[in-house]
Amino acid sequence: MEFLLDYGLFLAKIVTVVVAIVAILVIAKAVGGKSGGAKGELEITNLTEQHKNTVEQLEHHLHDESFIKARDKAEKKQEKEKNKARDKEIKKASKEGDLDSKREPHLFVLDFKGSIDAKEVASLREEVTAILAVAREGDEVLLRLESGGGMVHGYGLASSQLDRLKAANLPLTISVDKVAASGGYMMACIADKIVSAPFAIVGSIGVIAQLPNFNKVLKKYDIEYEQLTAGEYKRTLTMFGENTDKAREKFKQELEETHDLFKDFIRERRPALELDQVATGEHWFGTQAHKLGLVDEIKTSDDLVVEACKDKTVLAIHYVEKKKLTSKLAGMAGEAADNVLMKLIDRGQRPIV
Repeated sequence: MEFLLDYGLFLAKIVTVVVAIVAILVIAKAVGGKSGGAKGELEITNLTEQHKNTVEQLEHHLHDESFIKARDKAEKKQEKEKNKARDKEIKKASKEGDLDSKREPHLFVLDFKGSIDAKEVASLREEVTAILAVAREGDEVLLRLESGGGMVHGYGLASSQLDRLKAANLPLTISVDKVAASGGYMMACIADKIVSAPFAIVGSIGVIAQLPNFNKVLKKYDIEYEQLTAGEYKRTLTMFGENTDKAREKFKQELEETHDLFKDFIRERRPALELDQVATGEHWFGTQAHKLGLVDEIKTSDDLVVEACKDKTVLAIHYVEKKKLTSKLAGMAGEAADNVLMKLIDRGQRPIV
């Protein structure tokens, strides 16, 4: 008995320390949030230059010095001639007041690695806004997408951000190297072209919701649980109360309605797709998805970038938030808490696509 008491006191001390640390981090996060909020900046990487430097570095190991000198001389001459022609075009366009039309075409490359709540949409909206501010005729966008899906409203907003590119008549290609399932495929179907790696996971056009129920455990220990609502369907299924067949039927109806909206969304953007065949919640590998019409081409994102480097300036755009140390520490605690709550509550009360 004495051992159990000591052990209980030890656990109580540990819990107290953990609670105190979390409280300090939450306070720090609240104080940091009042200082004007976190600001961010765009990180831009010239993938064309990066690819060129990689090739040149490798060629120095493949050829002798005389070959390298001769090649460099020829490239400089070619570049000089190209610049002369370019200068003439710019002078002519300047006189005509049409400088923008003479800018070389660009491929803007974005990355979206989505979590369950699609919080990455905060960066995506900044990146899209930046591209729309500078894009000109001839420019294109490539989104390297990786997501197994998540919250309906989060992925709905992410899809809306991509729709902004389409509304501006910017050709959009989405490349799937690993996975674009459920909400991830919702985003992918916005594209003019979906490109997939052979073994990438694609599809899962379905809706799911799940949650544990502890009602029997509470009854076993004579613990009462009360839940008050206004509105018959303010809450249907619950984690602690006793669920009814009526509540289950209502929740199932909501899932079916969400699934219908999901299918309508895809039907509008990929009208040739046989939805009855693919909207079953199943997923397929890239080559299978290609045969079914879920994707348009089998390639990797690397193939697309290297190919574009031949005649375009390829820029990778990434928006990064600047965070203070207090925000980083508080964010770690907050993210852990969010993950637990999302698994226990959101997955049960909000549909996952």
